[in-house]
Amino acid sequence: MLQKNARRRRSAIATVLFAALTLCLVATLARAQELVALVDGEPITALDLDHRSKLIEMSTHKPTPRKEALDSIVDELLEIREAKRYSIDPSASDVNDAFNTVGTRMGLDGAKLTELLNKGGASADTLKLRLRAQMAWSNLVRGRYKASLEIADKDVEAALELHKPQEGQQPQQIGYDYLMRPILLVVPAGSPDAAYEARKRDADALRSRFLNCADGIPFARALREVAVRDQVIKSSLDLPPELRTILDGTEVGHLTPPEQTGEGIQMFAVCSKTASKSDSPDKKAVREEMFEKKFGAQSRRYLAQLRRQAMIEYKKPEDK
Repeated sequence: MLQKNARRRRSAIATVLFAALTLCLVATLARAQELVALVDGEPITALDLDHRSKLIEMSTHKPTPRKEALDSIVDELLEIREAKRYSIDPSASDVNDAFNTVGTRMGLDGAKLTELLNKGGASADTLKLRLRAQMAWSNLVRGRYKASLEIADKDVEAALELHKPQEGQQPQQIGYDYLMRPILLVVPAGSPDAAYEARKRDADALRSRFLNCADGIPFARALREVAVRDQVIKSSLDLPPELRTILDGTEVGHLTPPEQTGEGIQMFAVCSKTASKSDSPDKKAVREEMFEKKFGAQSRRYLAQLRRQAMIEYKKPEDK
């Protein structure tokens, strides 16, 4: 009798717990589907807002005001819709590539980035929405306002005059185009440090004998476990300052200092160096800065216009 009563009590407790869990699940699902705003009839749910808040928080490392997070979603929906009017619509493949690029910059693959976002309370979808909007909106604004966004050479020169380098600093007024041949002294994966050190000595020996590309390239190609790759042309405008310094310090027809890579020891044969017809690095940096300011101002005006024209319905007064 006592055992039967105990079983009944356990059964009753289990029933109550199951009912409570069911209610919690229903409440959670209801919360996820709760509307917080409509943008021309397109819904934004509480779950969308929660994920966006966490995404911004993961980036800024501080709590995100509810209105800021909601405004960012509203803006992106407007940007994507407006871009579609002009047949600008990034494909799912393009968005996935951008998503994976974000992961690569963080040292993660797409799956690991998704896992990180989920752990942070965000989601892959909310980041992909942001990436889609950025790609579409950038192409739209650049295309529609191309003429007004152009930066005149005289304006760049004037800006350079206002930002002259400090005494002792030399601006790079001339850009260069470098024609180079990558030369790799192969080291098998998993080799000990001693193998890399030995190949560095081989590289130094090759540098001492490499006096011009016409003779040096065939000589290097004939060496054991040495790969001479196809020529590449790089503009100094596209290179980081430290690499520009290395190339500027390497005479034409000679090799750059050896550098260890995942494949072995790599050097570059500088086969030619010609003055570029494009901007110098200094001018390019100033031009890009001026363009970003113009682009930002035009983007804000355009988006403000879209907001005025859109039917945005907030479900809570404090979200306005």
